[in-house]
Amino acid sequence: MGKEDIYLGIAEAAIAESIKRGAEMAEAYISNCKELNIDVRKGRVETMKFAEDCGLGLRVIRGARVGFSFSTDLSIEGVKEIVRRALANCAKTASDPYHSLPAPAVAYPELDIYDPDIREASIEAKIELARSMEQAALDYDPRVKIIESATYQDGETIVTIVNSRGMNLTSQGGYCGVYMALAASEGNDNQNGFALDYRLKYKQLCPNEVGREAARRAVRMLGATPAQTKKAVVVLDPYVAIGFLGLVAPALTGEAVQKGRSLFAGRVGDKIISEKITIIDDGTMPYGIASTPFDGEGVATSRTVLIRDGILQGFLYNTYTAAKENIQSTGNGVRSSFKGTPEVGTTNLFIDAGSTPVEQMTKDIMNGIYITEMMGMHTANPISGDFSVGVAGLWIEEGELTKPVRGMALGGNVIDLLASVEAVGNDLQFYGSKGSPTLRIAEMTLSGQ
Repeated sequence: MGKEDIYLGIAEAAIAESIKRGAEMAEAYISNCKELNIDVRKGRVETMKFAEDCGLGLRVIRGARVGFSFSTDLSIEGVKEIVRRALANCAKTASDPYHSLPAPAVAYPELDIYDPDIREASIEAKIELARSMEQAALDYDPRVKIIESATYQDGETIVTIVNSRGMNLTSQGGYCGVYMALAASEGNDNQNGFALDYRLKYKQLCPNEVGREAARRAVRMLGATPAQTKKAVVVLDPYVAIGFLGLVAPALTGEAVQKGRSLFAGRVGDKIISEKITIIDDGTMPYGIASTPFDGEGVATSRTVLIRDGILQGFLYNTYTAAKENIQSTGNGVRSSFKGTPEVGTTNLFIDAGSTPVEQMTKDIMNGIYITEMMGMHTANPISGDFSVGVAGLWIEEGELTKPVRGMALGGNVIDLLASVEAVGNDLQFYGSKGSPTLRIAEMTLSGQ
């Protein structure tokens, strides 16, 4: 009997016990997660960590009240104790008519999200990926002096969801990736660089390219100098653009709207940003790191266009927030582990690629800046959209990238920034589960010396 069958049996027992003890509805969520981290420095393994976490989270509903409990004890007695605690917690929560559990979907997307090559590859082979990445960075330029992190990481997860409405699901997924952080120096000048590559397929990893990219990012910033305050056209590197996407992401959930925390509330159908921008959340994307056939409560995942050509189309929902508006969940009931209940969250969230070849994004700019780094986005306000961040990058003069600059600040409102996008590159890039192409923004003021 495989693990999937064992977990299904445990989940079914938890549901049966819950109903027996008076629950009107019950949901059992079991996850088994394994993760491997290997850090290499100077060609030698500095740290290697393997972790495994397995447990059961149980939701019960009785009298429009919801109770939750979790445990790593999956024995018969352990399951009974989880049920007892969940029902006890149920009595302590407020009644809410919108609490419910979803019925099973008619069909679920068929996704190729588990690669056995990840498990079958030897530890030695994974160490060699990190070593080759480190060496590629060092070989790129002699000014690359310090390797801060050359990391290989992978993980696999088995998720099982059973509920009293007939749902009986299991799914296995995995991912792998490499990450590089380093510093280049010349004289008294030191500049940092990083790069990463996370995939669902082990053989698609490109550690040497990651090493060279991290080195390139650091070396190109050597000699960066502070700049004067000026107005200029702004071009955002995809990684920087993802930072702004992350700022608007919380406002694109139904939960934020219902709690009065979304700057998009009441604006469905309105043109809110540039017509060049389309924002999509897609839990079914082939090769997407966050792709999965069903969300954290068993609802089939989907492709949800949130903003199309600058016009707000709608929001992301789980079962609870969807019930409040008498609509269907979008399959965005996200769970980080068995220790929590499903919250509304994103899957593979991205700004869709545009039609402008990336090499043309700067060609007609006489005076601008290509921003490659952004510091302080964590201080931005996701409710108002206001931000003030430090930036660094490369000057654009007469269509060419010239000298590196740093010590500048960019401030404003994220909606105004996205409304000013005048070109979108064709180079959609993902960093983890968020992606963006290069964005060009009409003239903005950059504060310097």
